[in-house]
Amino acid sequence: MNQQFELLEIANPCIGVCQSNKKGYCFGCLRSRPERQLWHGMTAEQRREVLRLIVGRKQRIEQMKQRKDEQLGFDFEEEIEMGELF
Repeated sequence: MNQQFELLEIANPCIGVCQSNKKGYCFGCLRSRPERQLWHGMTAEQRREVLRLIVGRKQRIEQMKQRKDEQLGFDFEEEIEMGELF
């Protein structure tokens, strides 16, 4: 197996928020507990894979936010014509 020489170290994606949700994903960097704990011992290839997973997680979060905004996008100023009830 050919090992590629890395000129630059892959930067740690930590932004210093360091709070996890119930599933263990960090609100700041979107890494799982094991991904955070094992980062310094990972190969460059493993780190790139974690960064790829983070991109996917960000996309899913944005999609969920967009769907939520669409569902909550009521125009409360709009008057709805109501027919006569009785």
